[in-house]
Amino acid sequence: MLVSLTVGKVDAGVAVLLTQDNRLIEFPSVLLPNNISSGSIVDITVARNHAAETANAAAFQSLQKRILNTYGVNTPSPPVLRLRNATQTSLVLEWDPIDLATASLKSLSLYRNGSKAGSIPRPLETRSTKISGLAIHSEYTFHLVLRTTAGTYQSEKLTCRTHKMTDLSGITVTPGVLDTHRKEALGAALDRIGGKMIDSVRIDTTHFVCTEGRGPLWEKAVEMNIPVVVPEWVDACESEGTIVGVRGYYLNADPKLRQLSTLHGSSHQRTTSTVSASTLANQGRPSTALQQSNEQDPSTVEPPLTPFPSGETSARPQTQTQEVESEDDEEAPPPLPPKDDSEQSDEPAQPNGDADAAPAESLEKAEEAETVETKDVESEEDAPKESTLPQHMPDGDAEPEKASPKGKGKEGEGDFNEVPL
Repeated sequence: MLVSLTVGKVDAGVAVLLTQDNRLIEFPSVLLPNNISSGSIVDITVARNHAAETANAAAFQSLQKRILNTYGVNTPSPPVLRLRNATQTSLVLEWDPIDLATASLKSLSLYRNGSKAGSIPRPLETRSTKISGLAIHSEYTFHLVLRTTAGTYQSEKLTCRTHKMTDLSGITVTPGVLDTHRKEALGAALDRIGGKMIDSVRIDTTHFVCTEGRGPLWEKAVEMNIPVVVPEWVDACESEGTIVGVRGYYLNADPKLRQLSTLHGSSHQRTTSTVSASTLANQGRPSTALQQSNEQDPSTVEPPLTPFPSGETSARPQTQTQEVESEDDEEAPPPLPPKDDSEQSDEPAQPNGDADAAPAESLEKAEEAETVETKDVESEEDAPKESTLPQHMPDGDAEPEKASPKGKGKEGEGDFNEVPL
């Protein structure tokens, strides 16, 4: 197509062209021939370039396909959550590596029972987490929420339940410094209770078992705040059929705090504690044991041996024995009272009457050896007996006979007390 145009005005860079019907067209002056001025007529040929159009369309389609294959085919995948280990008060959860495709990560959060429990630190590196402080034998629901630049993705909900105290299958032990025999016995005990043994210290390790606190595994267990116990703890859990507290089974713990002995050659703590408790119980009831022995054979009860018959060292035990016998033999008839001194010396001595039948000289020696408290008690008990002695002498009662030897030993003292009366 050929078009004739008249140059109307030429400015710096732009030329004004006029059509035959007096229309204005601004045209770049650089595209016009040289030496063009106002009034010049120029011919411009206009044609469609089909080859250029085809090339441009092909380039545009190639760009669209590249964008689709890069950002439209591979998309972030929802996280896959699963249970790794469960104990009585904790759960260990793990998930597959996060697939972000071409998107960028914003956050990865853990939800418990529909509420946000917290954000996972370093989600591209961390693949597990441990939730502690849970209730025993309780059910919980968890799920992960992944937020990216390509959208938000949520994992399926995982329902977990903590173990009962009698369920020992959650025990995961990492052995430390142990001899071959103890390590084999430890593995056998774990197999019996349903636990498992692993060679490395991981997030699901519940206890670290060793006999010596050394080595890189022990250092890592201490750093991760994992309880370090002796092998006897596993045997105690097996014997009790439940989780046993680890306080008495630490490396430096007192063996007396342990609840049960082990299968590794240690002494049986439960038997020892039972024996000690029964011994203390028997020691706490001496009077009951003495009373039972007196009930079996009251006639054989005798006061303790003393250097001489009227020794004061046997006075207090005799008093205790008399009280026990009086409770057991309340209906026993009283002994016949002696009539005079000669008959009293011929009669056999009663079980608790050795101090009354002693001569006056032995009583004086015994009274000198008494303490001040004993003298005060006897002086208060003897005073009324001496005052009633003349009144009961004709009747031949036994009490005046017991008080008469003491009256002889304190004759001057008795006269001094009777003067004011």
